[in-house]
Amino acid sequence: MSKNFNSRIKQRIIVVQILIVVSIFLLGAKSFDIQIFKAKELAEKAENGYSRYITIKGERGQIFDRNMNELATSIDAISITANPSKIKDPRSAAKKLSKILGINQKKLQDTLSSQRMFAFVVKSISPDQAEQIRGLNLEGIFFENDSKRFYPNRNLSAQVIGFTGTDNSGLEGLEYKYNSVLEGNSLKIRVKKDGNGGILELGKEKRAELKGKSIVLTLDKKIQFLSEQILEKTVEAHQAKSGMALVMRPKTGELLSIAHFPQFNPNNFKKYNNIAFRNRAVTDAFEPGSAMKVFTAAAALENGFGPKSIFYCENGTYKIGAFTIHDTHPYDWLSMNQIIKFSSNIGITKIGKTIGDKALHNYLTAFGFGNKTQIECPGETTGSLSPYQKWSKIDAGAISFGQGVSVSAIQLISGISAIANNGVLMKPMLIKKIISSNGEELEVYHPEKIRQVISSKSARQVKTMMRLAVEDEGTGKKAAMAGYAVCGKTGTAQKAMENEKGYSKDNYISIFAGFAPEDNPELAILVAIDEPRKQYYGGDVAAPAFKTIMTESFNYLNIPPENNKHMVAVLSPGEKN
Repeated sequence: MSKNFNSRIKQRIIVVQILIVVSIFLLGAKSFDIQIFKAKELAEKAENGYSRYITIKGERGQIFDRNMNELATSIDAISITANPSKIKDPRSAAKKLSKILGINQKKLQDTLSSQRMFAFVVKSISPDQAEQIRGLNLEGIFFENDSKRFYPNRNLSAQVIGFTGTDNSGLEGLEYKYNSVLEGNSLKIRVKKDGNGGILELGKEKRAELKGKSIVLTLDKKIQFLSEQILEKTVEAHQAKSGMALVMRPKTGELLSIAHFPQFNPNNFKKYNNIAFRNRAVTDAFEPGSAMKVFTAAAALENGFGPKSIFYCENGTYKIGAFTIHDTHPYDWLSMNQIIKFSSNIGITKIGKTIGDKALHNYLTAFGFGNKTQIECPGETTGSLSPYQKWSKIDAGAISFGQGVSVSAIQLISGISAIANNGVLMKPMLIKKIISSNGEELEVYHPEKIRQVISSKSARQVKTMMRLAVEDEGTGKKAAMAGYAVCGKTGTAQKAMENEKGYSKDNYISIFAGFAPEDNPELAILVAIDEPRKQYYGGDVAAPAFKTIMTESFNYLNIPPENNKHMVAVLSPGEKN
């Protein structure tokens, strides 16, 4: 009995020992498996518990004027994210957030109702909105550092620069055209989370390394500002629909100003309609009216005529087939100089007729009309210049004085600048250079000659005609400046009726285009005012604005008065002869 009992005890001890050995072996094997074979997997799981991978994008590059003044930049902003799995009442949270953020409550509730650990709620909110949301103390809602596009000068050159959307991608203007240059690079990085799933750091230093390239424009902030200011006063004084003012350096084609009115604030672009965004100086075509006469005269000079060649102007009325051309004043014989000075439609029609359709068309094309200038802006129009083979008798005459042909403001200022530049047409230049985030020059753009349109002799002769147009009795006398010989040409173009054939008797575009000084032109300026009321002649509406922009620009650029025998003395109010 005793032996059997002892034997059973020994057997049980052996079994227990075996079980202990087996357990130790199994625990050892499990430990070995965890530490050796599954170490990486488990470490990643642990890491994912307090970190996650996200894709970050570098800060968008800046846009500067020629003097490195900021026109578009990026500023720090706050974005709202969420850990939906931590939100106890998605409906209540969505209701409170949507009221502050102005976003769809149903969509937001759907986002907050998921069991995900991370979701974006909204990007780049205002500091006021951020403070209101902080005050809600909502569990599972987090605040992250972000960047937001900002335009420090508000509406300054807004139509040219454009703007970005909420995702910081360009939607209009240069922001759209150069989006691939300006936008930062993207990188997938691991970021830390707190116990609730909120991101603790978002790689701000990494963002700086990923910053996009910046663009330096030819625009001058000061000249752009004064152009916009004067343009606004002119449009409002004449109760006009809109206006444009462009300033160019004739020798280089650099644009110092592209001004529009009405304007818009790109910081709040959603408050405006799409029409306000359009860079009409590039996208819109209009009939130039009598401003076209200087190009017809240039073609005539290149075809053997001289400034003193005379033409009979029919005492103010001239019939071509079923059509009748009128002058504002009756003239009999006028020289080419006088035809430009007094802006005779009949005289310029006869000049165009004499040189022939083909020659006139070829020279207008050479000046750039009917083709894009290739300026660095989206949506450029070609304007309209039909083939000369399709011209009727009245077409040739009308085109000579700016009807039946349409141009963009950028084409017209480029053509006028070619005359100022001794007959050399330059490509309009808006981009000066592209630089890296640390200021290194990556691409530098230089003035580009397109072609010699007319000889320097012909250009000088056209300059004289344009100066005479600004002197006493000329149609552009209100553009004359004290101390400088100004060359210019008025244009008063009837607008074609939208739903009917023919031209409106009430709606005009008032134009003045010119340059100064005559012998060494520093600036060329175009002013175009759409549908002014009461007064509508270019010499009355656009010429004074031209004079003010040119005067203020010369003062700013320190361009001294010239000692020129042709210089016009302009008296200030209150002075006597």
